This record gives sequence, structure tokens and C-alpha cells, in this order.
Amino acid sequence: MLRSPLLRALSCALLLSTTATAARAADTIHVANVSRTLFSMPLWIAMRQGYMKEESIEATSAILDSAEKINAALRSGEMHISMGTPEAVLMDAYKGGSLRIIAGNTRKLPHFIITRPHIKTLKDLKGAHFGILSEKEGSTYVVQDIMKSLGFTPSDYKMTAVGGAPTRWKLLQEGKIDAGLQPFPLSYVAEDAGYTNLGSVIPFVPEWQFTSVNADLGWVDKNRPLVVRFLRALQKGRDFMTANPGETAKVAADELRTTVALAARALAETEKLAILDPDLALSEPGLRKVFQTLQLSGDIDTKAGFDIARFSELAMWKESRVKK
Repeated sequence: MLRSPLLRALSCALLLSTTATAARAADTIHVANVSRTLFSMPLWIAMRQGYMKEESIEATSAILDSAEKINAALRSGEMHISMGTPEAVLMDAYKGGSLRIIAGNTRKLPHFIITRPHIKTLKDLKGAHFGILSEKEGSTYVVQDIMKSLGFTPSDYKMTAVGGAPTRWKLLQEGKIDAGLQPFPLSYVAEDAGYTNLGSVIPFVPEWQFTSVNADLGWVDKNRPLVVRFLRALQKGRDFMTANPGETAKVAADELRTTVALAARALAETEKLAILDPDLALSEPGLRKVFQTLQLSGDIDTKAGFDIARFSELAMWKESRVKK
């Protein structure tokens, strides 16, 4: 029995502190990933290296393989944050919706035009059947830009929404599609298997915000301190990638189901080409290109002005950058 008021007070304070710590440790964030690719490495590293736990976060990662599925999951609360494409977020925001970009991630396109072996040149793409991620996201518009620059019209090729890069690779091997935009290391795997690599998409589309960190304002507004902690852990994961390429390659090989050698090669090219932003910042030129493409496709009103503040909420990212 604690007879001293001081001891009782200390006991209560300790109990409250323990309870608060336990409650914070229970914070869970469900993260949706659009595909099993290098773009999710900052998250996977943050989870594996314990950076999420350091911020008292239990993070989960799920591959939903479709921008439409991800955004529906964000709106419903099934998922809290996504590492996916920004197009649907921009369209939603300009229609008065609640989806927002809360940080950057992939600031340039890491894709190569991979085709079945019988296609040897860019001119041979006439009549090709492209597999794309979904109807309203990056690869759809990039394929259109590439084909237009080559002088083709929409009637000269076909696009079908099939899912992410691993799915596209599977369908290429099965002969169900003729071409797909493949990031490394899958592009290396395809080349080694005898498939044609028609080159990088960057000459066709030099600026493009390919993936970003997205969320629904309804959830964000109730969890701002938690989002800051998440972004802080995510940044630690990104920093680890730069400082520890060897260890990162081992994690990438495991997550991407490839060899350490191919993972290391892909990560080295990612760093060399500055594809993943080192600070998880957004690329304004890349976002402008996405915005202009969405206007040309009729998904955003052509009279609307480009305004980052309209489709992003970056206060939490900025706060996460402040050194503790």
C-alpha cells in the first residue's frame, strides 16, 4: 500500500506515462503500394530497419496494383497512405475531392519500352498491344506521348489496363500483350530473356512526377502528428538507401524477387539518374507535365490553372524535415 502522497503521485505519473507510450506504440498505418517496384523501397527499408518502430508506428504494406483500387481504399479508410501515381489525385482535387499529395517520391520515369522479340524497332510498334497499369495513371499517358511523337494515332495501337510491372512482364511472356513500360530491374530480366528493349522513355518524356505519397484529407486532418512521424521514418529509409547501397540491394532483391546483382544495378542507375528524390520532395516541372497531360486528355478542365496548393498538403512533409 502506498501511504505517501508523493509515492502515490509518482506511481500515477508512471502509470499514465506507460499507458501513453503503449497507446502510441499501437498507432498503425496501412500503406498501399501501386506495384512491387523500387519506388516503394524507402517504405520497405523504413519498416525493416526499425525506423517506423522508432516513431511508434506499426506500418503495413499492401500491393493493390491499380490506382483506382488505391484511391477507393484511401477514401474508405481501408488504407491510410499510398505510394502511388499522382494523376488520380490531381483529377480528384480539381473536382473538389479530398485526395492530396503529402510528399514526393519518384521524380522521373525509370521505364524502358520492352516488347516481344518480334518487335525490333520503334516503327514496329504500329499495331502493338500495350499493357498499362490502369486507365487513369502514368503509363497510360506516357504510352500516348511516345506513340504520338512517333507519328502514330490512337487507332494504330491498343492499350489494356492489366496492372503493375510484374503483371505486365508475365503477360508479355504469355504473349497476351506485345509491349509494356518496364522499370529496372525487370527491364534487365526481360533483356536477358530475349525480349526487345527499345530504350528509355526519358527522351520522350524528360519530366514526369511518376509516384508520390498520397492520402485523404479526411484521415490526414485527424492524424497530422502521426503523418509527420510516418514521413520522418520514410525519410530515414530514403537516407539509408543512399548511405548503404549494399544492404539496400539485399532488401531490394528480396522484395522485388530478383538477384542482388540486378537489384544493385537498378539502384545504382536510380541514384545516377536522380529518379528517387533524396528529400521526398515534389518535382514542379514533373507535376506540370502531368497536369498538362491531364488537360490534353480532358481529365482536367483546360481553363484550370496549375496550382500545387490545390492538390497537395505539404505542411506535414515540411515539419518532418525539421531536425528533432
